[in-house]
Amino acid sequence: MTDATQNAPMPTPKLKLSALTALVISALIAAGIFSLPQNMAAHAGAGAIIIGWIITFFGMLTLAFVFQTLALRKPEVEGGVYGYARAGFGPYMGFNSAWGYWISAWIGNVSYYVVIFSALGSFQGLQFFGDGNTLPAILCASLLLWGYHALICRGVQGAAFINTVTTVAKMIPLAMFLVLAAMAFRIDTFRTDFWGRPELGSLVDQVKSTMLVTTWVFIGIEGASVFSSRAEKMSDVGKATMTGFALSILMFVAVTLLSLGILPQAELAALKNPSTAGVLKAAIGEWGATLMNAGLIISVGGALLAWTLLAAEVPYLAGKDGTMPAFLGKLNANGAPANSLWLTNGLVQLFLVITYFNNAGYLTLLLLATSMILIPYLLCALYALLIASRRDGYQAGEAAVGKDKLIAVIASLYGMWLLYAAGPKYLFLSMILYAPGLLFYVKARLEQKQQVFSVRERWLVFAVVAAGLYAIYDLAFGTLTL
Repeated sequence: MTDATQNAPMPTPKLKLSALTALVISALIAAGIFSLPQNMAAHAGAGAIIIGWIITFFGMLTLAFVFQTLALRKPEVEGGVYGYARAGFGPYMGFNSAWGYWISAWIGNVSYYVVIFSALGSFQGLQFFGDGNTLPAILCASLLLWGYHALICRGVQGAAFINTVTTVAKMIPLAMFLVLAAMAFRIDTFRTDFWGRPELGSLVDQVKSTMLVTTWVFIGIEGASVFSSRAEKMSDVGKATMTGFALSILMFVAVTLLSLGILPQAELAALKNPSTAGVLKAAIGEWGATLMNAGLIISVGGALLAWTLLAAEVPYLAGKDGTMPAFLGKLNANGAPANSLWLTNGLVQLFLVITYFNNAGYLTLLLLATSMILIPYLLCALYALLIASRRDGYQAGEAAVGKDKLIAVIASLYGMWLLYAAGPKYLFLSMILYAPGLLFYVKARLEQKQQVFSVRERWLVFAVVAAGLYAIYDLAFGTLTL
């Protein structure tokens, strides 16, 4: 029997609340938290960073509520991020949401492979891994990639259990970091250049510079909703989302602000990633760096499993309902989305090779991955506003509609602010990756014997392709760079 067998697989066990919560936490608390001190300090002072986290807290809180609300009001909509976009704004917007989310997920996986071998390169005798993009690092990352592939092909349920175990394991070094960093914290260091040095620009510019980083670490907040069709109870989707958000925001803010009390902003900005290793080295010595590098390896090992599951699930669901070509919507005999896995991991492998020749680092990859998911997040918020305005899914006279509408408005404004904060560079770069999706969309529509584009969608297609071609032109002539 082949991986992509046409026969229906045996029914697989449903995911319980603990497994869904672990998927959210593992997706959120991954490589990003270990690199937060440097990533945030690179272009902003402590005051701007605090403002950035306040904006992110309220924005992501409303976005988490949006996913909780949609799971409650629209339990019949599968696919999470892309399913909501399709239900609210039509098949082409639904496809773009699926495509953008999928690309964000697997490009994020490439960055994880880079940073995990960068951490290994800090150990004595393993310096040949360098910054995670040397030839030995790419070869070993490839072996790890296909090892995860084989594991998931044996069944999603087993992979989710292993992810739960690694999620618990990764919290130990992070808890130790918080305790040790709190003991070494110095308020005078924290106050140094509190509003940033002149070369960092205005306060608004500094706050904007933090937005893609804070959004990056929260990518995965929708993890439970993506697996809603596999959940034991639909109510568990909202619980897992809110639990993951609450724990993660506390960890993110604590790691960032405590680090600013150990090293000044300029020194934090100059650290190699994972920068928590450099912070703890300054606080307690060399063994602190060893602890955090080991913690990152455990954390990213679990996150890679969670994100490989997430990255493969979206094309599978989209292929199953006709949003993407049908061959992606097939399960193997173990209930794993094998065809989607092959395509996803094949592209991860390709980009790993590209990072070797292009020397693309962790920060570049995460910013590109983040830019791809901004539009899908905004579409989800707008869909929540749409159903609240129409009272779709609400009982007559239900009081919650007013609260849900307010939350959706704030989440929508936050999504628009993120697009503005990202700036035109990453928006144009993302269009290069959105444009090729047209081939997949056209194939899917022809398979369904449906009209390919409406009149309104044709204008949108023109805009996406034109922006993509413009970005390619700018890349070719050096105006736009990675």
